[in-house]
Amino acid sequence: MSFLMGPALLFCPADRPERYQKAAERSDAVILDLEDAVAPADKQRARGAILAQLGADGDGPELDPSRTIVRINPAGTDEFEKDLHCLKHTPYRHVMLAKAEGAAQLKELEGYSVIALCETAAGVVNAAAIAAEPNVVALMWGAEDLLASLGGTSSRNDDGGYRAVALHARSTVLLAARAFGKEAIDSVYVNIPDLDGLAAEARDAAASGFGSKACIHPNQVAAVRTAYAPSESDVAAATELLDAAAAAGTGVFQFQGKMIDGPILKHAESTLRRAGRR
Repeated sequence: MSFLMGPALLFCPADRPERYQKAAERSDAVILDLEDAVAPADKQRARGAILAQLGADGDGPELDPSRTIVRINPAGTDEFEKDLHCLKHTPYRHVMLAKAEGAAQLKELEGYSVIALCETAAGVVNAAAIAAEPNVVALMWGAEDLLASLGGTSSRNDDGGYRAVALHARSTVLLAARAFGKEAIDSVYVNIPDLDGLAAEARDAAASGFGSKACIHPNQVAAVRTAYAPSESDVAAATELLDAAAAAGTGVFQFQGKMIDGPILKHAESTLRRAGRR
């Protein structure tokens, strides 16, 4: 099941409606956040802001529903129920379920395309069962909430790289998503000024198979898009390899001194897809 809006998804606090359009214009998809980005006392106002931007007749200047995701509060909470009541009165049917922890929670979201955010120990352990649910279209993992659920203090080492447990969670969520044909979204990079670090992490995400990466600031979008866009030399090399494979007409062949088989050709095809050439 494909659910690929583009490489750069941008969170926007739902209680800041003046930012909605700007966030949508600067990213491939906007995530209106009703969870962590909104203080508990402001959540009802945030839901009201989502409804208000639809216009008095419900046909006002709403965001493009095909490129809008609403992050809702965890299942089993009062805020979750209030979020669902709000969404029923909107055209938005793409939701991100915060702190998804089990397949049963997804049954409460029938009729919605769900990005399950696996950001607790239970969510990561149950990632495969969550990904198997029919209405789940993607999995995302969250580093900081995960470490908080473990009683830890930081997801990263002093050099900026992820700790082993965070890397394990990242890989687990990616493998679970792709095993069931769902998309995988890489976690946010919280050091906003460090665009070089973001770019390196986004390049790794793209090379590893994540379909997109979430952003928390508009300035991060360009770095993510650049990281996901293959260079002209990458595109040329992939095209040359696939042309050689077509000419060879065999399952395995040599090309520029290397053995080429099916998986290597799929790598080349992925490069061309990311470049919009397939």
